[in-house]
Amino acid sequence: MKINLVALVFIAISVIACNKQDTLEKVEASKNDVERVANKAVNKIEEATCMDSDLECLAEKAKNRVEEGVDYVEDKAEEAVDKMD
Repeated sequence: MKINLVALVFIAISVIACNKQDTLEKVEASKNDVERVANKAVNKIEEATCMDSDLECLAEKAKNRVEEGVDYVEDKAEEAVDKMD
């Protein structure tokens, strides 16, 4: 009887720890989404107000899209790893 109680407590603690980790992972994913959207908005504003030559503005726009893509892929890869854990 005592062993069953200890096993039950251990399982309950494990479940609580997993739920807490899931919540933290969801918060992290939401934070990453907000950061990406904010960064994209700032990039769009900077691109709209670009006063350099067309070629330089186009190069900056391309650089921004690459950075946004890299950020997206990194965040989604991290989320995939979290789901597998």
